[in-house]
Amino acid sequence: MFYNTSLLANISVYPRLEALFIFCTIYTMGDDKYDRNALVNRKLPQMQLAKGLSNSTPPPIDNEQKSSSLNPAINRFAVKGNAIFTGGAGTLALQGARALLEHGLSGLALYDINPKEDHPGISALRADFPSAKILLKQVDVTNVETLNQATHETASTLGSIDILCCYAGVVGCVHALEISVEEWRRTLEINTTGAFLCAQAVAKKMVDQGTGGAIVFIASISGHTVNYPQPQIAYNVSKSSLLHMKSCLAAEWSRYGIRTNTISPGYMDTILNEGDGLEEARNIWTSRNPIGRMGNVEELSGALVLLCSGAGSYITGADLVVDGGQTVF
Repeated sequence: MFYNTSLLANISVYPRLEALFIFCTIYTMGDDKYDRNALVNRKLPQMQLAKGLSNSTPPPIDNEQKSSSLNPAINRFAVKGNAIFTGGAGTLALQGARALLEHGLSGLALYDINPKEDHPGISALRADFPSAKILLKQVDVTNVETLNQATHETASTLGSIDILCCYAGVVGCVHALEISVEEWRRTLEINTTGAFLCAQAVAKKMVDQGTGGAIVFIASISGHTVNYPQPQIAYNVSKSSLLHMKSCLAAEWSRYGIRTNTISPGYMDTILNEGDGLEEARNIWTSRNPIGRMGNVEELSGALVLLCSGAGSYITGADLVVDGGQTVF
């Protein structure tokens, strides 16, 4: 085993380096648990880019669609196929699902940890879009087995999975000195790991189908900047992870015709931000917003339709910030 003599010399000057040195030695130089030969002789897997493959190119517009000056405009933002929404019983997810149905979505599967068939929002979707096939499934996004089963059943029932919109998430406002390891892990397990597991399960189906598709993670301005005045370190870290995750997946999955993007909402006018106890915080948020108000849930629809329709066929690895300018300062 070889040691960096300059580092050893500095240990007497910087005592804290001793623990770091020991840690690095164990995990980089090898011991009984780690095979150094395997480490130094390993070969890195390499991702492949699309290189203009046919499955990364949108289908051409047929002559019938070209026949009217109106049709191309409508077709540009048409949403085709079937979609899965996680966190499907939430306000933002239901509004997003409505927007895609309005633009032509054929089938919809709403995944939620606690689904209710009589949910007013779900009932409204079924009433307003009677020709669409709408499924409701109880799914824990952190449970690989149930997630894979639900994905398989959805593909079998709807015929394909073409779009995934990941809305499932939790948030907690706790000081960093006080947050428990359980809350930290739970937040990242649902918001980050859960989103990846959903994307992985759906991407495998898209690859098997050979059709490609669109994946959209709902990130947050909290992944771009530190919120004020509320402390929410676990949530912020989980959302910043989504921003880089979509870039990694866009790089790997574009060759299959799978586009991966994020939307980063600002402060939205939902039940999460209601109540007298949040009045001071709401005043701070709006006072720091160039538009001077919180966002309406409908104001996320345009970004979602863009990313899930043909209009977004050349958009992948992107993040659309919808925050009224909250993050410009």
